[in-house]
Amino acid sequence: MTGEGLRCAVRAFIVLVSLLLAADVLAAGSRPRSPPAFASSKALLGKPGGTGLIRADEVTYNTRTKFVTAEGHVEIDYNGRILLADKVTYDQDKDVATADGHVSLLEPNGTVAFSTHTELTNKMRDGIAEAFSAIIGKTGRMAANRAIRSSNGTVVTGLHGVFSSCKVCDKPGQRTPLWQVKAVRVVWDEVNHRIIYHDATLEMFGVPVAYTPYFSQADPTVKHKSGLLMPELGHTSVLGSLIRLPIYVALSDSQDLTLMPMLTSRSGELLEGEYRQRWDDGGMWLQGAIAYNPHGGLSENQHEWYSSVFGSGRIPLASNIWHFGYDVQYTSNDTFLKRYDISFLDRLTSDLFVEGIDGRSRLLVTGYYFEGLRLTDNQDFFPVVLPLIEYTYIPEHEVLGGEFRFDASSAVITPKLGPQSQRATGEIRWRLPLLTSNGQLITIQADARGDIYRVTNNDLVDFPDIPTKVHYIGRGLPYVALDWRWPFAAANGDQSYVFEPIAQLIAAPYGGNPEGIPNEDSTDFELDDNNIFTFEHLPGYDLVETGPRANAGFRATAFFPAGSTELLIGEAFRLKPDPTFGPVVGLDDTTHSDLIGRFTIKFPRHFSLTERADIDQESGHLRRNEVYIDGTWGRSQVEVSYLRLDQQEPLLGLESREEVNGQATMGIFEHWLLFAGARRDIENDRMIDDEFGLGYDDECFGISVSYRRNYTTDRDLTPSTSILFRLNLKTGDQKEQSAELFPRHVFTTP
Repeated sequence: MTGEGLRCAVRAFIVLVSLLLAADVLAAGSRPRSPPAFASSKALLGKPGGTGLIRADEVTYNTRTKFVTAEGHVEIDYNGRILLADKVTYDQDKDVATADGHVSLLEPNGTVAFSTHTELTNKMRDGIAEAFSAIIGKTGRMAANRAIRSSNGTVVTGLHGVFSSCKVCDKPGQRTPLWQVKAVRVVWDEVNHRIIYHDATLEMFGVPVAYTPYFSQADPTVKHKSGLLMPELGHTSVLGSLIRLPIYVALSDSQDLTLMPMLTSRSGELLEGEYRQRWDDGGMWLQGAIAYNPHGGLSENQHEWYSSVFGSGRIPLASNIWHFGYDVQYTSNDTFLKRYDISFLDRLTSDLFVEGIDGRSRLLVTGYYFEGLRLTDNQDFFPVVLPLIEYTYIPEHEVLGGEFRFDASSAVITPKLGPQSQRATGEIRWRLPLLTSNGQLITIQADARGDIYRVTNNDLVDFPDIPTKVHYIGRGLPYVALDWRWPFAAANGDQSYVFEPIAQLIAAPYGGNPEGIPNEDSTDFELDDNNIFTFEHLPGYDLVETGPRANAGFRATAFFPAGSTELLIGEAFRLKPDPTFGPVVGLDDTTHSDLIGRFTIKFPRHFSLTERADIDQESGHLRRNEVYIDGTWGRSQVEVSYLRLDQQEPLLGLESREEVNGQATMGIFEHWLLFAGARRDIENDRMIDDEFGLGYDDECFGISVSYRRNYTTDRDLTPSTSILFRLNLKTGDQKEQSAELFPRHVFTTP
């Protein structure tokens, strides 16, 4: 060996020993060693400046050709990229690494690529691969006969490639994904997160169903990207055949827009749009719809336009103290929302407000607009409330050893027909909670409130008791109250029990409801488990509960390792009957109310039951009975509710009701689900609506078909039947979402 050859051999030996000690075995028979990092200035993989680790069964270095060869379980970690192969050969002069046999490359962003033969260059960023496949994101799968990687590893071009989000198992009958896109050329742009297809064919269950010369989509790592969403097809007896074509527009990371045009064969065209935006301290969304129906009206030959808008927003104004907000619900036609299956709401409420919160104090200025969609509603009687001003002051420190609160409010209520009123109210409250040495909880509360009303009336026919001339009404409403509770607790192993008797005494004068005050905010009253143990049962300001009275009852709770049960019983007592309450709760002609009760069973995630009851003690008759059952087990869920109500306040136009409502989703097989739902009017022995459906949903594909029947008639809407077909090809990292197979609109209520 010449002197020059000897120097080259020595230099190669030093480099291998000092910089490639990452190899498990340097030569046959060598002992394994921990792999150190390459020196940044003399890395053998790539040009100077790279860092990495290498591990293999055997590593050799040819000093003449400057080839490094690693064989047997090769693992190379270079600049954050991890290469696995059976054999890797690296040409230092050309900066080309060739990998063969079970090749896989893990990128810093988590993407994994596989091949049988790969040539890499530019610090393992670019190259070519044979029999290429890759996992993109969590669910995306791309494959090609040959792939070329370029642009510093940011663009992968697959020749005769395929992409799918479906799992593919190496088992007979499971090797073909549910859907896949095949193309002559598939380009994956990692920078712009796009997958582009040239000469593409969509296959379903291995069968070609659509062709396009060019097509692109967001890759599975994208959370939101503009594009077409899957269409919805169906047929209803009201709309005829229909197709909905949603379009999603991603405006920014915090803004997006969805447009949903729908074409129908019997009820014209509908365009829905929804805009959403979020920011650090608030957000907003608006959903609008406009429709043209050439077959409108009872005669079905009128050309009609419909529109609606729903939305909500919370917008900060200054220093996280003040913010502006709105809630809007409006439609131009009483039956428009039901006709196009947008919403089943029959009373709409819109408001606009400015609110300031500082510490425990709050100022709110609000305006309300109400819209009634029922056949019996007369919009002229619905008031506009503008403004409603509410102020609450609660000091941080105690006052006379207790909690102090001051409330002031003012409201201007102006219906088109009926009494118009302006009200100003001031109220102070002092509350002192006490705890005795033996565990009794005693709360003393003193309250004083004053109201001033200015009332006029433009409708003597409907409101003959309220004069037409302007008149003022004032009243004062003081009371002193005592709340007593004494909880008793016991334990038995991992079970515990609490029994808590409750008694409340309220001392107040009579005569708080003078004639001439219009009742605008206290009509919808119901004595129930939520207000039985409150000092003031009536909501709102217009009607008040006066005179000496008491509330008594108990709460019993049992706690178990997996859940709990609770029983609450309460009753209200008076020294004399009060006709203010009407016949709803029994206090109009007796000195004690109905017996109010609630029973609950809660075993989280699996089962819950709640029953609320209102029992007439004189006859044992159930004036109100509500039962709610919710059960969940795995992918199956059932919800059942039962409601029975005696006739409510006649002024509200609410008749007695008895109905049962239920829906169930049952998981069958691995990804299949059955859905069934129904609502029946027991009082009138008729069905209200029902729906049945079958669906399939996994990580890459969702499909459902449902049948719905509505049995009710509402003006120009007759009973209808619907059949809807939904299809969703999931191209991103989407979980299974069974609820979307049979969706309920955000405004739909039972």
